[in-house]
Amino acid sequence: MTNTSETIIFFGTEDFSLTALRGLIEAGYTIGAVVTKPDSKKGRGQKLIPPSVKVLATEYNIPVWQPTKLKDITENIQSLGKVTGVLVSFGKIIPQSTIDLFTPGIINVHPSLLPKYRGPSPIESAIRNGDKETGVSIMQLSADMDAGPVYSAKTHELLGTENRPELYHALADVGTNLLLEVLPSIMDGSLQPTPQNDNKATYCSLLKKEDALLDLSSLSARDAERTVRAHIGFPKSKVAINNHLIIVTKAHITSQQKTPLDLVCRDGAYLSIDELVAPSGKRMNSESFLRGYAAV
Repeated sequence: MTNTSETIIFFGTEDFSLTALRGLIEAGYTIGAVVTKPDSKKGRGQKLIPPSVKVLATEYNIPVWQPTKLKDITENIQSLGKVTGVLVSFGKIIPQSTIDLFTPGIINVHPSLLPKYRGPSPIESAIRNGDKETGVSIMQLSADMDAGPVYSAKTHELLGTENRPELYHALADVGTNLLLEVLPSIMDGSLQPTPQNDNKATYCSLLKKEDALLDLSSLSARDAERTVRAHIGFPKSKVAINNHLIIVTKAHITSQQKTPLDLVCRDGAYLSIDELVAPSGKRMNSESFLRGYAAV
């Protein structure tokens, strides 16, 4: 029987966290607090925007802690007695001193089949590398990045057409379902984690804004098309067409150049742009762009 009486402190910031938090709430778990990053300035007006998990927590009258340093909430955590920590896409390294406040440590939902793709961009890496499958691991958090022992993992097949938002959404569902399945056994101690094989570990890096520029002279058409799908939303994929810098949102591979939107790649094949965001900021298909910005 699921023990929903134990108090959970939930760590999360990104939209990927939202599905798990909602799942825990709907499953009847007691959420003692949600720990998330401070509100961030976004948009032209630099308006302060709260993380989505804060918005959801507020709807359910769950306390929200937004410390600049995690040591600032040590007393808050201790005041709740015995608590279980669950972390999903928090976006900060958790020090061992914070992990040690929880029993049995902090449970982390990581969107890869560990030890593959330790690090901050496992979903993008799986798409960009053309993997046939990816998945989600439920692990015990450690101070070393994604190196803790694994309680359970579930595989998710890749079709080779997914883009970043689609795969984020799919793995958020997979991760939440797996978390809810194994959490009772983790809490009562009947499920113990298995150490990772560090010798098989691979790592992915933090994506930055400058990663948006597509250098087609160094990419095959296949790699370029995968990168477009992997970088939807952030960091995006930008190329210059007739001195216009555009954001590519959908493309395919072709062997012949028919329009200025068929861009030659390192291997001599072409990345053919189907959909883009024009310099005006408007999303449009290739035909609309060619009519308005470039002569065929």
